[in-house]
Amino acid sequence: MHERLNPYIAAPDAVKAMQETSLKLAASSIEHSLQELVKIRASQINGCANCLHMHTADARKHGETEERIYLLSAWRESLLYTPRERAALGWTEALTLIAQTQAPDANYEALKAEFTPKEQVELTLLIGTINAWNRLSVGFRTVHPNDRKQAARQAA
Repeated sequence: MHERLNPYIAAPDAVKAMQETSLKLAASSIEHSLQELVKIRASQINGCANCLHMHTADARKHGETEERIYLLSAWRESLLYTPRERAALGWTEALTLIAQTQAPDANYEALKAEFTPKEQVELTLLIGTINAWNRLSVGFRTVHPNDRKQAARQAA
């Protein structure tokens, strides 16, 4: 895989605006551990190696267990996730795959049962933002740090 372009160089003001949005959402009322689970799950669906590398590391730094990270793609079949986390993960999948799902009422009802209206908006913006980051990284083939190291070793 070869990086197509670096969006930080090509459009620094636009990327800075995305970074500012991400920072504001990180300070939202949604607990940090749940934010990372949402970012990981959306990135799994979108196949974004760069974001998976970043957000699994961030989740570990903030105390997330390896087991919960490994089982995240099969969260429905695991008892390790709380009802609040399940509602957020269901909403994440519904919005990440919105062209297919059309955000089902069942997913929204689960969300509404666990999140305040303010949190629903914050979570929805978080999901939209990670999906935008995924599209930048996948679309422009952003290489995650370990791939950079591997490429350098192979070139040497």
